[in-house]
Amino acid sequence: MKNLFTPDNAAMLLIDHQVGTIKLAISTPYAEIVRNTRALARTAVETGMPLVLTSSQEDHFQGLLLDDLQTLAPAAYEARVKRPGVVDCWLYAPFRDAVLATGRRNLIMSGLTNDVCIVYPAISAVEEGFSVQVVVDAGGSPTKDADQAAIERMRQHGVTITSTNQVMAELATDWASETGSAIQRVMYEENLKHLVEA
Repeated sequence: MKNLFTPDNAAMLLIDHQVGTIKLAISTPYAEIVRNTRALARTAVETGMPLVLTSSQEDHFQGLLLDDLQTLAPAAYEARVKRPGVVDCWLYAPFRDAVLATGRRNLIMSGLTNDVCIVYPAISAVEEGFSVQVVVDAGGSPTKDADQAAIERMRQHGVTITSTNQVMAELATDWASETGSAIQRVMYEENLKHLVEA
């Protein structure tokens, strides 16, 4: 496959996975969002991919980022970009600067919600020449219609829509490699174990 995303050429951007905002994302089950967000964060940390976190108005109903992110990625959590209210985080200079500092042109994004917090930065980054994959099952929207509208709008602007396991498999490339084995372990522990061992 051409233009393969790998841990060596991509950055992981987790946007507004906050304790209040997650309550708005009812189009995807709460536990699924948390599992997938954990899987993406762990994939970045355990493969050495750049991980950029951002939050919006932590002192409002949105609240802090999920505790899981602080536990799994303490350095990225400490360095998180705290936005005062800019909806399209790409337009907030400290966030955009943090992404540019990674040196990566391939961006994997997910966040809450798909219909507000992801749709705009994903399109903005594509318009600036980045290759963008949005992991829609690590996010959600207040309704399924809102989620679908956001997905369709992103596709129309050249954003690649993906899922957690799909992008993890792409990053792994080869399950038998050291990187692939690490990602496979994360995928099993976070997303497959509860299905296999049920």
